[in-house]
Amino acid sequence: MVKMSVDPVKVKELQICTSSNGEKRESWEGTDEVQEDRLGLTAKPKDPKPENAVTIAVSTRVLFRTEREQKVYEQHGVEEYLRYQIEHENEPFAPGPAFPFVKALEAVNARLRELYPQSEELFDIVLVTYNHAHVGIRLINTINHHNLFIERFCMTGGSSPIGYLKAWQTNLYLSADAEKVREALAEGIAAATMFTPEKRTEVSESQLRVAFDGDAVLFSDESERIFKAHGLDKFFEHERENEDTLLDHGPLKGFLEALGNLQKKFYAKGQRLNCPIRTFLVTARSAASSGIRALKTLRAWGLEIDEALFLAGAPKGPMLEKIRPHIYFDDQMFHVEGAAEMGTIAAHVPYGIAQKHNTRQKSAVAK
Repeated sequence: MVKMSVDPVKVKELQICTSSNGEKRESWEGTDEVQEDRLGLTAKPKDPKPENAVTIAVSTRVLFRTEREQKVYEQHGVEEYLRYQIEHENEPFAPGPAFPFVKALEAVNARLRELYPQSEELFDIVLVTYNHAHVGIRLINTINHHNLFIERFCMTGGSSPIGYLKAWQTNLYLSADAEKVREALAEGIAAATMFTPEKRTEVSESQLRVAFDGDAVLFSDESERIFKAHGLDKFFEHERENEDTLLDHGPLKGFLEALGNLQKKFYAKGQRLNCPIRTFLVTARSAASSGIRALKTLRAWGLEIDEALFLAGAPKGPMLEKIRPHIYFDDQMFHVEGAAEMGTIAAHVPYGIAQKHNTRQKSAVAK
């Protein structure tokens, strides 16, 4: 057993929401410009206000491995679950599928603070959980054990967190609960269900790498509807006829835009070739027959994508294995499962026409 204690210096702005009654909280306002440790010898920048930050909300079940605790809850109920958590509060949770992604966000923040010491344009990570506040001690101990910098918690005691996500001005919500992800998407919040691959590919510790599918992720599902209804030839014809017509935005367009805005801060300091954020488009579209519309749309939006892979229907898993992203977003479970088989952390965006055809393999689901 690993013995730990709560560090009152490191986690000094813990914020706990215990219900979803819509009560407005302004606890991030009125904080000091800098926060010092107990001896006043060191200081760190203040936490960013939500309106300035890129806010990433992650659930406990994707940031950490909580399968054992989930089994206690399912088999013995909430009271036994709370007792178990309290009895084991000095034992840290193991890292979950979102852990490398969160560590990469923190690495980007470190670089941004070097270049812009007073800027609040940073990633701000919020831990969102259905847990009762009693479990907070174990979560804080785990965060300190893994040297994570997560100051903001939202513990809803079993209530839906969606209202709080809107209050946090969340740019991306990652969860193991597909139903809550769908609720978030319905409220206009970029969201995805995370999955744990059976094997894990090593990823960069210094560069955040994010890969996106195109249709029904960055773009709307307009073109995918044509393909599902009329087949590939009609899809190609539709794209040729509409190559100068912009695609409508999809659920994760705003998140790519937020990443791009942070990239530009590095470019402004001459760091384009050493930027700690890299983005990828990995699409089943063909380059010559349907890729031009996607690229024209991104350019018209003012968004840059660092690398674009048009696979013309080829499997995405082998390409993602080479990219080694911290997270890959796709609307089709077939591609999510294929990525997971190759060791990629994949996340499902349950949006668009493809959801009528999706299936899910239980072995891939992050419990």
